[in-house]
Amino acid sequence: MDLVEDDLDDLYDNAPCGFVSTLPDGTIAKVNATLLAWLGHARADLVGRRFVDLLAPGSRLLYESHCAPLLRLEGEAKGVALEMRTSNGPVLPVLVTSTVKTGHNGVPAMVRTTVFDARERRAYENKLLLARQAADRERDRLRLLVGGLQRSLLPATLAVPPGMTTASHYHMASADEVGGDFYDLFPLSAGRWGFFLGDVRGKGVAAAAVTAAARYTLRAAAVYDPEPGAVLRNLNTVLYQEYAAAGHRHCTVIFGILERRGSTYRATVASGGHPPALVVRADGSAAYHPTEGGTLIGILAEPRLVTRTISLRAGDTLILYSDGLTEAKTRAGGRYGDEALREFAQDLGPTSAAAVVDALAGLLTSFAEVDDDVAVIALTLNREIDADAPPG
Repeated sequence: MDLVEDDLDDLYDNAPCGFVSTLPDGTIAKVNATLLAWLGHARADLVGRRFVDLLAPGSRLLYESHCAPLLRLEGEAKGVALEMRTSNGPVLPVLVTSTVKTGHNGVPAMVRTTVFDARERRAYENKLLLARQAADRERDRLRLLVGGLQRSLLPATLAVPPGMTTASHYHMASADEVGGDFYDLFPLSAGRWGFFLGDVRGKGVAAAAVTAAARYTLRAAAVYDPEPGAVLRNLNTVLYQEYAAAGHRHCTVIFGILERRGSTYRATVASGGHPPALVVRADGSAAYHPTEGGTLIGILAEPRLVTRTISLRAGDTLILYSDGLTEAKTRAGGRYGDEALREFAQDLGPTSAAAVVDALAGLLTSFAEVDDDVAVIALTLNREIDADAPPG
């Protein structure tokens, strides 16, 4: 029996963790050799002192405001991270668990505290923190690069045909990955302007390369033959050349030519699988101008393209957008949809390019999820336009 008791005493005194017993008022009554060694004290140095006197100032405040109330109310406080002062200066990070031992009358008689050395854990946490900080810096650097690349694929500002106002908006679904939506509006010959909006399949650098190629191909093709169908066929030829490649990308595009006709404009548009143009009229009505049946650009050697003409009068607003808008997930759980967009635009009517783009940008922030990039451009024919002014 003596051997067992000696072994229990040795186990208590030389356990791999610290033990300290205090009276209900916090006065230390017993402490094991392990904790004494960690703190660099003799037993006589600590017995009779208060436990909180062994704690660093911040830990003392935490113990008195958090641990002590828990011990009074619940009889235990588990896994509390504290710092204990050592005799030679440095603090010792520890994890402390305390339980209240009550006497036969149910009154607290002693508080038993187990102290675990947390130096290795603290070092590990510091390494994790440093790694996290490095990862955050790398992520921020990547996002700067992605944002810069995305901006380089879009016009800094939209051109403004005479008598019109224009506006645009680009919503990135993820700040970590460049998207494939693109748009532009640019002058051709006098009184004629080219415009387009498209969406390349996929994301990332490969999609960005196709986006850049598509944008510049469309601009160049429009100079030589501004007929919208011919422009899209030219782009299809460029993209289809890589059809057999593993990284092949196709896209949807709507391309149009604006022509000044006195106090009005005529927009002739051709579409390759892209959502239709939406027009909000000066009387407040809103309607799509369907271009259904057009095939994706870059899929077939000879694409099927659909062309139609839209007349724009004073106060009318033409809106082009990518399908990330209508496919966004609402807070009710469904997709937003074409009809909801038409009704939203009609509620704005009559409107202006800047107003409708601002409203759509706000709408995007209201969705539960927008998992694809969204591009929007809008063109409004001003209510006051000089029919005799040069076409520009």
